This record gives sequence, C-alpha cells and structure tokens, in this order.
Amino acid sequence: MMPSLCPDVSPEDRVRIRQAVLVKYEQVARSPQGQFRYPVGRQGLAGLGYDLALTDRLPADVLDGFVGVGNPLAPGAPSPGEHVLELGCGTGVDALLAALLVGSAGFVAGLEYSPALARRAEANRSRAGLGNVAFCLGSAEALPYGDAAFDLALSNGVFNLVVDKAAALAEAFRVLRPGGRLAVSDQIRLGPPPQDHAAMVASWFT
Repeated sequence: MMPSLCPDVSPEDRVRIRQAVLVKYEQVARSPQGQFRYPVGRQGLAGLGYDLALTDRLPADVLDGFVGVGNPLAPGAPSPGEHVLELGCGTGVDALLAALLVGSAGFVAGLEYSPALARRAEANRSRAGLGNVAFCLGSAEALPYGDAAFDLALSNGVFNLVVDKAAALAEAFRVLRPGGRLAVSDQIRLGPPPQDHAAMVASWFT
C-alpha cells in the first residue's frame, strides 16, 4: 500500500482543509480576479503559452474563468478520437480546449470538487456548444470512473489542493489505459512549511 504523503494531517484537519477549499472556490466561481497571486483569465492563458488559435475558438467570457498555474496541454496535446480526463476542471477551460482537440470522435470528462465551479463549467460547456465533454462532481482521491477508461489525464493546479496526494495519483493511474499519459501542471512550496500546525492548515492552498 502506498504511504500517505500527508501523515501529519488529522481526519479533523482534512475536513477543515476541504471545507476551506470549497469556500475559496465558491468565490472563484463568481470571479477569479483578485483571488490568486498570478494572472488569470485570458492574460493567464497567454502568459502560459496556450495556442491562441485554439483558445480563440472559445467565447471570451469562458476564457475569463481560467485559473491554471501551467499548460498541461503543452507536453502532448490530445489527439483526435482520444478519451481525456481533467482532474479538478474548475470552470472547464482546459477540458473544453481538449474537447476541441479530440473532436467529435473523442470525449472529455471534467471532474470537479466544488459544486459552484462544476455549475460554471457546465454553463461554459453550453456557451461553447460542445457535446463531447461532460462535467461531474467528485474527488480526485476516489474517481467515479472505471479502470483503463482514458488515454490522457490532465491536472492544472489541483494536486496541491488534494489532501491525500498518494491516493489521487494512484487513482489517476488506475483510470489510464496501458500507455496512457498523465500531464500535470502544479505549484510547490519552496522552503519549510509553517511550524504552527493551525497555520499549516490555514495556508494549505495559498
């Protein structure tokens, strides 16, 4: 059994962290402006090197909800016909871009922990007029998909939020087909964590 990557986090702290994430991303679902220390929306997409010819195929107000920390499509974009999973899809921008790339023969699933973000992702899907992508609520630690269901799993700034990272990674590999790819963009903390336990929990995702 893979050891936990967060052995000092108690069950009570896990609940506090997950609740804090939900509260934070309820606000992000309304507007990401001012919620992060890095550019968001179309400015963020441009700065991270996204293909502007691709992003311009989505409505501008859909792109405004982007809050990624990197470009998980850059290492190897999905090919036509592939099945793609985005873990923690947020407002759905990366999933919608992947849906454009896989085409009508492919499919994209977007998993989101925050109900508010999942609702905005579905509204964005409707705005974009794409029928080969679907969003659902769930946790990266226990994916609601069968084994070997996807060719590619994407994650953009999500694993740093997950409490049990070992479980989330194991789940990602479980749902990938043999030879499947995992493309992760994320951020890490440099330097020692807060020594005060309460401060560590409070600053989990800042």
